[in-house]
Amino acid sequence: MNQHVTPRLNRRSFVIGSAALGGGLALGLDIPFGGPQIVRAADGSPEVNAWVVIRPDDTVVIRVARSEMGQGTLTGLAQLVAEELACDWSKVTTEYPTPGQNVARKRVWGDFSTGGSRGIRSSQDYVRKGGAAARMMLIQAAADQWKVPAAECSAANSVITHKASGKTTTYGKVAEAAAKLTPPADVKLKDPKDWTLIGKGVKRLDTADKVTGAMIYGADIKLPNMLNAAIKDCPVTGGKLKSYDATKIAGMKGVKKVVPVGATAVAVIADTWWHAKTALDALPIVWDEGENAKVSSASIGKWLAEGLESGPAFVGNENGDVKAALGNAVKKVEAVYNYPYQNHATMEPMNATALYTSDRCEVWCGTQNGEAAFAAVLEASGLPADKCEVHKLILGGGFGRRGQTDYVRQAVLIAKEMPGTPVKLIWSREEDMTHGRYHPITQCKMTGGFDADNNLTALHMRISGQSILFSLRPDALVNGKDPATFQGLAPSGEATIGYSVPNLLIEHAMRNPHINPGFWRGVNVNQNAIYLECFMDELADAAGQDPLEFRRKLMADHPKHLAVLNAVAEKIGWGTPAPEGVHRGLAQLHGYGSYVAGAAEISVIDGSKIKVHRIVASTDPGYVVNPAQVERQIAGSFVYGLSALFYGGCTVKDGRIVETNFDSYNSMRIAEMPKVESIMIPSGGFWGGVGEPTIGVAAPAVLNAYFAATGKRIRSVPLRDQNITFA
Repeated sequence: MNQHVTPRLNRRSFVIGSAALGGGLALGLDIPFGGPQIVRAADGSPEVNAWVVIRPDDTVVIRVARSEMGQGTLTGLAQLVAEELACDWSKVTTEYPTPGQNVARKRVWGDFSTGGSRGIRSSQDYVRKGGAAARMMLIQAAADQWKVPAAECSAANSVITHKASGKTTTYGKVAEAAAKLTPPADVKLKDPKDWTLIGKGVKRLDTADKVTGAMIYGADIKLPNMLNAAIKDCPVTGGKLKSYDATKIAGMKGVKKVVPVGATAVAVIADTWWHAKTALDALPIVWDEGENAKVSSASIGKWLAEGLESGPAFVGNENGDVKAALGNAVKKVEAVYNYPYQNHATMEPMNATALYTSDRCEVWCGTQNGEAAFAAVLEASGLPADKCEVHKLILGGGFGRRGQTDYVRQAVLIAKEMPGTPVKLIWSREEDMTHGRYHPITQCKMTGGFDADNNLTALHMRISGQSILFSLRPDALVNGKDPATFQGLAPSGEATIGYSVPNLLIEHAMRNPHINPGFWRGVNVNQNAIYLECFMDELADAAGQDPLEFRRKLMADHPKHLAVLNAVAEKIGWGTPAPEGVHRGLAQLHGYGSYVAGAAEISVIDGSKIKVHRIVASTDPGYVVNPAQVERQIAGSFVYGLSALFYGGCTVKDGRIVETNFDSYNSMRIAEMPKVESIMIPSGGFWGGVGEPTIGVAAPAVLNAYFAATGKRIRSVPLRDQNITFA
């Protein structure tokens, strides 16, 4: 794509600027060029605006800034643009703009970050306006050629029509003229009732290439004269590289160079990755593991347990006087739950390919945050923004892990040791799982109080454990508090509690072990849903009430929460007899702006083997762009949620993660997958997420059903540690 002069930014100004972009975005659609100049794609086709390129054969290329990692955002965002563009969907294709182009063009594509189920919901407005503006420009170009008012023309299916004269033309024929026009200042969007493409379950745009093997992931990149690198970082976070003896592997096949990477790692560069890994495994390395090598799961658990009882805590939600209400309670119920570290375990391990020279640095990688990766390249290369670029590729799994840029930085540092030669860094599976950014570890103590009529009068939740923001985004802390810790428990916002209790206190005793936490698909709603929804069942049992009816009494002021809960209860047949030997459980939550609920049917053999027969899920995300994708995302989220429940715990021993491959960190198999039934009840007026919210209801629904089947409460996961498995 032809570009004009790129602003020369220094590393510090860009890194600081990109870090500050977590809030709202004021995006102008105007291309920052004067006069009738046409910006062209690489094939010479005109760019109508930053979002839309149209080829002479009427092919529509829609630019997508967000990352695709299997969740379907690529197709969903293209649908949003195409809806307003009124183009022929059968001729739509997509491409990624680069972070360097975005910086050069004053961030015309906005935010490149893809996480928190925000891919569609936080960009839907401005990408739709991009499509609408392009449609208006195409219509104007046709009207100018026909010398008629644009208001007399209409567009549909990539054809522009002047009804009065019967004249028609196609987008491809007027795209060149449209590209010279000034974008409209006033862009109106369609009323949802007029949508024809949004809300349709169209086929994904990336499926064919995946099925045929044509899709290129980061690990697939091949460049002329490319070398390969394997790396080992100190297995204990906080430790350092003390020494290594490169002479021991100097004669091994294919080895080109052994290089330190920062203060903590060493890499071997070779002609093939296998030669690099084989040599690295033979390299004598001495680590300075430091004091963190003394830490274990037991010591972390003891420290967190102490936080449940005393010490300072941040208040996330409070009303009434919990202490007094519990003191006056006729009956009290108390329970302690805990949730472990969990690994993202993406199928494609971390990797990046870098090409460095003294005046240019380029990186090819899968990333959930193109601009953060770009900032990492600037920082590691020491070059200004106009000398760097990141080429985004489709991700072989992200789940939050590829929002971090440690592997990008490493690739650039290694490539700097071989100027002019591209070097592809691939982490081994063991390296990938030893140096994850893990789901944070927490414990939660809950106390509920009842009056003489078995009404819940008080609820106290005290969470002790790790803050993700403290580690990754300390600038996002609010007076030291991590608001994300209270996902699903907050008084307001996009992840609110669904119950009204007269006296409520939810607090967080922040305790941060040395193991690096990260945003793991679903993030804090996962454990908070278990804590709250399993305890709600405990409270219902103590009150001698049906779990559904108990919840309903507390949800009168939360109609959207109640609507999704009622939907799954009706679908699962709550209140009617289940098949013989089958037991039910349910859960609900609000997360990422969406209201979701789940109901499970299970059977239990010998108290330790669970067969999950069926899960019903309902979701109200406001609007549904592609119902087929939403259905698949719900099913996929249950794979993730149930894998976490049964298998997903990371153990710490001698300061490091024990589970370093799939032999010890398992995932559920197809035969273990239940039937999933999805209910979509979009109520409109807001945009919620899809990929993460329903993960949270999978585990508590199954755990509550397990109690219904056995009379036993499970308050600690994964179930493998309780010797409970899939049947």
